[in-house]
Amino acid sequence: MRPVFRGNFLVALSALMWALASSHALAADFKSVGPGPAIMYDAPTQKSRKLHIAPVGMPVEIVFANGDWVRVRDAVGELSWMENRSLTPLRTVIVEVTQANIRASAADSAAVVFNAAKGVVLELAEPPASGWIKVKHRDGDTGYLRAIEVWGE
Repeated sequence: MRPVFRGNFLVALSALMWALASSHALAADFKSVGPGPAIMYDAPTQKSRKLHIAPVGMPVEIVFANGDWVRVRDAVGELSWMENRSLTPLRTVIVEVTQANIRASAADSAAVVFNAAKGVVLELAEPPASGWIKVKHRDGDTGYLRAIEVWGE
């Protein structure tokens, strides 16, 4: 005899999994590599295979924390492990469009202060507001760009 609750259980389990996935997507936790470069591993131990070295300032999304180790996702979606001590709370973003116009204020009509090419890392100067973020270039220039033009915010 087939259990009656099986179908309802699967529906409830699916709904729970969707809710958890949705809440994670809404509450992404980003940090940046620093104060120095970080070795990225395929498992949470220094004895595992080294995948590559992440440069200072590279933003990463924290997927899972396990003691002294964190599972992170980079801007291209690759997952790896790194030591938690290799992260800084300083927030950075990576330009994802061919060329981003960084403006004097959070408006399309504002003057362009500087441009940033795809792949440029910018410091997040203020939390996102109304689809715009204030950023700072390592040369000291600051301005606003649309949040959809970067990864890591």
